Amino acid sequence: MAELLGNERRTHYCGDLRESNIGEQVCVMGWVKKARDLGSLIFIDLRDRSGIVQLAFDENTEKAIFEKALTLKSEFVVSATGVVRERSSKNPDIPTGNIEIFVSNVRVLGESETPPFDITDDCKTNEELRVTHRYLDLRRPVLQNNIMFRAKVTKSVRDYLCDNGFIEIETPILIKSTPEGARDYLVPSRVHKGSFYALPQSPQLYKQLSMVAGFDKYFQIARCFRDEDLRADRQPEFTQIDMEMSFVDTDDVLNMVEGLISHIFKDCMDVEIPTPLPRYTYRECMERFGSDKPDLRFGMEIINLTDALKGCGFPVFASAIENGGSVRALNLKGYGDKLSRKDIDKLGEYAKGCGAKGLAWVKRADTDSGSFLKHMTEEELNAIYAAANCEKGDILLILADSDNNRLLSQLGQLRVEAANRLNIERSGYNFLWVIEMPFFEFDYESGEWVAMHHPFTSPMDECVQYLDTDKGKVRAKAYDLVLNGIELSSGSIRITEPALQAKIFDLLGLSKEEAQIKFGYLLEAFRYGAPPHGGMGIGLDRLVMQMLGATSLRDVVAYPKMQNAKELMTDCPAEVPAQAIAELGIAIVKEEK
Repeated sequence: MAELLGNERRTHYCGDLRESNIGEQVCVMGWVKKARDLGSLIFIDLRDRSGIVQLAFDENTEKAIFEKALTLKSEFVVSATGVVRERSSKNPDIPTGNIEIFVSNVRVLGESETPPFDITDDCKTNEELRVTHRYLDLRRPVLQNNIMFRAKVTKSVRDYLCDNGFIEIETPILIKSTPEGARDYLVPSRVHKGSFYALPQSPQLYKQLSMVAGFDKYFQIARCFRDEDLRADRQPEFTQIDMEMSFVDTDDVLNMVEGLISHIFKDCMDVEIPTPLPRYTYRECMERFGSDKPDLRFGMEIINLTDALKGCGFPVFASAIENGGSVRALNLKGYGDKLSRKDIDKLGEYAKGCGAKGLAWVKRADTDSGSFLKHMTEEELNAIYAAANCEKGDILLILADSDNNRLLSQLGQLRVEAANRLNIERSGYNFLWVIEMPFFEFDYESGEWVAMHHPFTSPMDECVQYLDTDKGKVRAKAYDLVLNGIELSSGSIRITEPALQAKIFDLLGLSKEEAQIKFGYLLEAFRYGAPPHGGMGIGLDRLVMQMLGATSLRDVVAYPKMQNAKELMTDCPAEVPAQAIAELGIAIVKEEK
């Protein structure tokens, strides 16, 4: 039977007691982790968010209290009052391992049934069961520490930005639907039947309007929503460190964010992040690493073999070059003996899964081996070796394609896969900026040029001349922050000239009427004095995930969704009563089975 709290009040958290507290009368409250009955001795490990402390009961304990201790089971919620004393058998594995509490009074504040899984950090229970009982899963110290660390990061963000003159402004959650590349979550209106709100994919337009309003420096720890397929680093709802600044250019924004990142890591982890962070153009990233979010904790850069192979006798290489493409390679230096023929074949299958037609390879040893050697002259092979700095013990992985952008992307994926299969060590925090992003990207399915970022991004001044003539040459005043191969944020300097904004809408196939319907309020605001401004949004979930070395966002989000966007604990989303649907003026159309 649970008892009332009575006059007792907690004096200390369990994990905070030390030898300096010996002799003090204390009161702790928490959950029973483990109880050990040794006959005349009872030891109980009591756990709260701060850690564990041992409660001790012995022959000197009042009989009624001793008997009550015998009834305590795993996950009972209890309060314990007693005197801190030195432990006779110390435990060096926990901070409180040199002391224990000799209990004079214990109360059961909440009884517990046997939990459906062990509440331990090394719990092997499947994730679905744990997420279904997330309130129990969150009792595990590793998850509690993750969530508390996340709160520390959030506070650090607020401290830095407030100290640098930013104003925290809350923007609406119920907004007008303006898809930004992903599907909106829509909310039907009961009052305005047939009309819908949307949940924001980002506060993009509201933060720009805040600049027009004159707030100069805005930030928000913003909840954002995107109706898209989930991955390990993606949830349908997520948190963004959202920022916008007036009277700035790209350098100003990047410098401010670098200061923020440096502050967070020093404040929360005592880790120094050297600044300024390296900056790579988008084109340089693709040419060297095959990715616009490269992991630079290891080398293995892409090598262009095209000049060395012009006119060669191998049809696969020759055809790609003749059709305007190229031949490129990865040199896995020193790993020739680490990859068997079976391993190479698996990498070849992976490359095909990325869209490559096939993987060519050559391994240097006392006797060279490879997939295409019989088609090459000794002179051609030597040219490859020289261009790739390929020596004995190395292995070259080679792809060819008539489409250079496609080829670079394939090699970028192969680069990471090869590093994973070889268990190449990657440690530390390797930040970089990717700048001068393409303004447009070609959509092969539709045959149209589309905006790579949102349509409010400003083109670089020297590229405006190409808007009508060569969209592939237009670069944007856009920038991404990348950490260890993960994109943490995107941002840009915004368009503030109504004429240029109208032109961009037109180039993207948005008529004046459509632009007015979707963005009329923004275009109207720009007529009344819009300052130059720019900003970005940093994914808080992804940042914390990387800082902690977690493998999934679910490890740093208190109540996550699963891959099918369901929350198992509350069985959400769920059906609602027919009356509620009718009040909204909508009907549910069920799919035929």
